Amino acid sequence: MKILVTGGAGFIGSAVVRLAVARGHRVVNLDSLTYAANLENVASVSGSPLYAFEQADIRDRAALDRILAEHRPDAIMHLAAESHVDRSIDGPGAFIETNVTGTYNLLEAARAWWTAQGRPEGFRFHHISTDEVFGSLGETGQFTEDTPYDPRSPYSASKAASDHLVRAWHETYGLPVVLTNCSNNYGPFHFPEKLVPVVILNALHGRPIPVYGDGGNVRDWLYVEDHADALLLVLEKGRIGRSYNIGGENEARNIDLVRTICGHMDRLRPNAAPHDRLITFVTDRPGHDRRYAIDPGRVRSELGWRPSVTVEEGLRRTVEWYLANEDWWRPLLTRQGVGERLGKA
Repeated sequence: MKILVTGGAGFIGSAVVRLAVARGHRVVNLDSLTYAANLENVASVSGSPLYAFEQADIRDRAALDRILAEHRPDAIMHLAAESHVDRSIDGPGAFIETNVTGTYNLLEAARAWWTAQGRPEGFRFHHISTDEVFGSLGETGQFTEDTPYDPRSPYSASKAASDHLVRAWHETYGLPVVLTNCSNNYGPFHFPEKLVPVVILNALHGRPIPVYGDGGNVRDWLYVEDHADALLLVLEKGRIGRSYNIGGENEARNIDLVRTICGHMDRLRPNAAPHDRLITFVTDRPGHDRRYAIDPGRVRSELGWRPSVTVEEGLRRTVEWYLANEDWWRPLLTRQGVGERLGKA
């Protein structure tokens, strides 16, 4: 299979690219290389004859048409997106332009390509989204594929809009789509503005570890390599027009996650222990959803997928990876907004 992956130099996208190439798929990585992208994420496959890179913006329809005509993919996996909630609070426009308008452009380019090829039955458009489109849960319950949408941040609203566009292009034009909504990802190559790498790097440098509000916000944590495995499975075997929720089955409060990371740092950098002394509670972000939890029953029953990495094991691997890969993360600390408190509007 030849797969066009949008956002393949980002965190989740690069995990998909690496795994797809390892499994023998041909991959075209389309990325505009914005602040959170990094071609070092795919350096391990960049020399493979199965891999090609195209620097392009999904808002550029002419570029999309050219790339589809030149590479003739069998499937599109759409991961390109602005994804940081705090940045969406400060600058929502970029999220609307990329996540909504960009998805529209890609859908139209894909529809034109698919139609020109005679509407092949094997073609797939896989749209990758987030559980944040469902809003916030109470103390109990889980998101299912039938949970009503209730986005509460500019980021989640833009992703909800893109989900609706994808479904509409399937219902109106017959475009063969599958959708997935995932829980919070973490793991190697995570851009250092997100919670897990922030905790690791602040602990490493002896800086305050910021925790929003009371730290009681709950997330379902999904190891990124597990997620990549699930995404390729849905692409290959998911039912057309169907959506699948992908979760890690690892619910944890933010404060407990932070303390677990500090425990790993205590073991690996004992001279600076205890690292939890650095935990600092800060003003919560506006509209901060209290709890997310995924019911992965559909992907488990229909496709036989379950996560293989517990949050304890995944965090250990992640901490060890960051400590061993300073050459990867250090240059990223100078990028715009990294290390700053964003989203206080």
